Amino acid sequence: MKAIEIREFGGLDVLTYADVPVPSPGPGQVLVRVRAAGVGPWDAWVREGRSVLPQPLPLVPGSDLSGIVEAIGPGVSGFSLGQAVYGVTNARFTGAYAEFAIAEAGMIAPKPVQLSDAEAASAPVIATTAWQMLFDHAGLKSGQRVLVLGGGGNVGAYAVRLAAWAGSEVVATASAGDTDFVKSLGARATIDARGGGLSGLAGPFDIVIDTVGEPMLAQSSVLLRPGGAVISAVAMPDKSLAAQHHLRAEFILVAVDASGLTRLAALFDDGTLRPRVGEILPLSAARTAHEMLAGRPHKPGKIVLLPGM
Repeated sequence: MKAIEIREFGGLDVLTYADVPVPSPGPGQVLVRVRAAGVGPWDAWVREGRSVLPQPLPLVPGSDLSGIVEAIGPGVSGFSLGQAVYGVTNARFTGAYAEFAIAEAGMIAPKPVQLSDAEAASAPVIATTAWQMLFDHAGLKSGQRVLVLGGGGNVGAYAVRLAAWAGSEVVATASAGDTDFVKSLGARATIDARGGGLSGLAGPFDIVIDTVGEPMLAQSSVLLRPGGAVISAVAMPDKSLAAQHHLRAEFILVAVDASGLTRLAALFDDGTLRPRVGEILPLSAARTAHEMLAGRPHKPGKIVLLPGM
């Protein structure tokens, strides 16, 4: 099969479009014929050797996928051959940039019926991250005020939509070009924080969802009411600053599982959530995708690779 293989850690040149053997599923695993694979910043961390988890070489990068169940390993129930699924490959976030990929059965679920494969592959990590930040870590309740830092980004957009859906008043930072998009997701107001930071924003807020890091992460602490929560997916909040303002501060690592994916699939299918796909590229153009991760101009939204393109 064709796959993107990494034989050594490094820059773009280590991404090799190669022929590799089709893997076989072991206990608790499913072999997926990949129809689409999402591209995220964590893929670049793996490529560069900066993953927090051990990454034996050679490896195939990529975690998000959508595709068809091709084979089922021992001990797996609830899936059938030919079934359309989506989710992530494994806890190391590797294996999806290929025509076939092994996925842990507990990390995939039936694909949302209303989504294309490209749309479905764009969603698992970022939508799950937003859900877990809001509900599992911040404990969001209806009527609370939520500030989303980076509301126009991939995770931030889902956080805005989910918080509004849950009955919260949402304010988000967003560039001028993303203002209309973020407001369409349910944000009551937006602020372009690139110039003056958050100085013009009136609190207090119950929750801050951070997808951008410093310096806005630290600035946001003074906008929270005592007992509020600041949850970041990109940086560890300053614990001393949080204690000074009597806040709960957490940094999260996403944990994708079948139950969460099933819940999100229902929200995609009923129209509550809408994916935002950016560039769609052939699998062989993985280097171009990683150039986009590094700053090469591209359409807003999640980058997706298609093995059959």
